[in-house]
Amino acid sequence: MTKTRDKQSGSSDSIRPVSAGGQDAHKLRIKNMVCDRCIMSVRDLLNTLGFEVSGVTLGEAVVSPVPYDDQLTLIERELNSIGFELARDRREETVTVIKSLLIAYLSKVEAQSRADKKAGGNGDVISQPVSEFITSRLHRSYSSLSRSFSAKEGITIEKYLIRLRIERVKELLSYDELTLSEIAHQLGYSSVQHLSAQFRKVTGSSVTEYKTNNPGKRSKLDALS
Repeated sequence: MTKTRDKQSGSSDSIRPVSAGGQDAHKLRIKNMVCDRCIMSVRDLLNTLGFEVSGVTLGEAVVSPVPYDDQLTLIERELNSIGFELARDRREETVTVIKSLLIAYLSKVEAQSRADKKAGGNGDVISQPVSEFITSRLHRSYSSLSRSFSAKEGITIEKYLIRLRIERVKELLSYDELTLSEIAHQLGYSSVQHLSAQFRKVTGSSVTEYKTNNPGKRSKLDALS
């Protein structure tokens, strides 16, 4: 990578100044990251481009040294080639982080449910509302975050979470390892009836119809709307 430029891209909204072991570093906000494989792919790409990567999580990566303008353009082009995008403005950046937090929230719900089942429980294990989960990490009011998300995505945070949940239901159904009752408990539904009603509302089909007519048909998490 060239380092002959004397102007750095620290003013770009897609990269944020951070500290990484005493070195100058920047945080990249990256769209369309939805799983651990995405984290591995982004880390490998940034390492290949010659950056030191001090951390990668869903939706962001911390790299050093600070990218120059032409290096940032290269990062963006290479990310696009494997299905990712840089968040290019503040609102887009916020939405990217919220989507990543919603995936993390759903994973937390599942982990709590599995722990509850192992302990012999069978009750409501969601101890933290999604609004609190998000605001505790972004330190902004939920109403402000919700407005930004809806304006950018055309859907509320709550409805996006419902769609995430339904896609996870489809995934668990495809494995054919859990009963519908077990899936409902694992994903924090109050009952099978609640899951079934939400599934029909989102997909237009009952769970049984889906398993019969569309086995394995799922939407990409980065394309939900």
